[in-house]
Amino acid sequence: MDQFGGLFRVISPSGKTDPDHAADSAVLPQHECGLFGVFGHPNAAALTYYGLFALQHRGQESAGIVTSNGPGTSFLMHKDMGLVSQVFGQEELAKLKGTRAIGHTRYSTTGTSTIKNAQPFVVDCVRGQMAIAHNGNLINADLLRDELERRGSIFQTTADSEIILHLLAQPSENGGNVLAALRRIQGAFSLIIMSERELIAVRDPFGWRPLALGKLDGAYVLASETCAFDLIHAEFIREIEPGEVLIIDDNGLRSERPFPDERPAFCMFEYVYFARPDSMIGGVNVGKVRMEMGRELARKFPVEADIVVPVPDSGNYAALGFAQELQISYAHAFVRNHYIGRTFLQPSQLIRDFDVRVKLNLIKEMVAGKRVVVVDDSIVRGTTARARVVNLREAGAKEVHMRVSCPPHRFACHYGIDFPDPEKLIANQMSMEDICKYLGVDSLGYLDVEGMVRATGKPLNTFCLACFTGDYPLPVDPALDKFIMERREQRAKALADQEAHPTLFADLK
Repeated sequence: MDQFGGLFRVISPSGKTDPDHAADSAVLPQHECGLFGVFGHPNAAALTYYGLFALQHRGQESAGIVTSNGPGTSFLMHKDMGLVSQVFGQEELAKLKGTRAIGHTRYSTTGTSTIKNAQPFVVDCVRGQMAIAHNGNLINADLLRDELERRGSIFQTTADSEIILHLLAQPSENGGNVLAALRRIQGAFSLIIMSERELIAVRDPFGWRPLALGKLDGAYVLASETCAFDLIHAEFIREIEPGEVLIIDDNGLRSERPFPDERPAFCMFEYVYFARPDSMIGGVNVGKVRMEMGRELARKFPVEADIVVPVPDSGNYAALGFAQELQISYAHAFVRNHYIGRTFLQPSQLIRDFDVRVKLNLIKEMVAGKRVVVVDDSIVRGTTARARVVNLREAGAKEVHMRVSCPPHRFACHYGIDFPDPEKLIANQMSMEDICKYLGVDSLGYLDVEGMVRATGKPLNTFCLACFTGDYPLPVDPALDKFIMERREQRAKALADQEAHPTLFADLK
């Protein structure tokens, strides 16, 4: 029998771009990370691969899977930079044998996009082997890492997620410090942790990031979104609740509540942009919510027009709701290229507006001579939106009206969305009239906070709306950003370069 048992065994039930000239495509709010886990299925790795495939929209930088056969066996891992289909083939999956697995597809919100920061992270410590996958952003990462390094911890990455592993791995005489370790982290975190005996799901007390529980052939599965369950034909059981730690082992499910109660602060941008429209969040279909946002937008800013055109794919459902509410024709005049991947060559000298046109091409015949309403989910800097308006004018559109299915973004997010600095947000720097002139549109309308929330059918005080209102549910350090750990390394290097810096063997005679 394993000497240490499970983690909860003794717990009693209770690429750089010029920021001034970057297109919106370079600074749009990026997707968060996707998490998937399996406990008790002989094809755990394959199920995790399919689950990550369904969650690819949440991160395209790297992907990884860790598997286990339980106590006494070594964890097996494969991860790399790229899309899920690029990282995993039949050969890689065949090597990942086990009945338990956790997987991760990443967009970096803290730490640069490098292989060392690709998740899941795996350690072998006094508590045995552990692996972790994290979606979110810790706001006290710098303080915790300072403390851990002073106590001798050695970090291999610049991701805040590794801090959680170090806290969990701290030895304790009574073995009861695992929940205490989780209580020390602050910010947005949905976690899947795999030990030698358990699969553990954790959701922060504010519930910023989604995480759901399902079941398939007697095995339990965990996923950031329910669309991953649909792909593998798993039964949705329920969402992990804010502040809950759910432990899955051979005895079934057990729930712990280690965190103080907080008001719910689910990220509204999941409904607006991040989540797939076929996912269910809070018992509501995301696509249906986006259609209702479009209807709310049409009621607030109606316009006489001939055609409603979505900016694909995130504007599709809002545009459909807008068109239905005003009984205006709906058409996909912008065609999206789904296969662009990363663009290593930047032929700006050869192709004007390359960053815009490589992703969306305009069908000119659909808009020529017409009054056009363009519906998008958000405008961040406005550079890409402005280029699309120019394309529409060049194609012969008689009028161009812009409608946005969420309020103006004026504030930074510190909980896991990679918005640019507030001074780079167009709505933070310009009035609505000036934005309208900058974009070159005949009219401009943003959905207000009340209408956006009303579209979800949920109370206003259950959401985090900080990027719209500046009201942060949890106080943050304004200096916090995704590269804070890189700056720590730069400071350490600067100290090492100083002659006065102590050497490792300074005390030896």
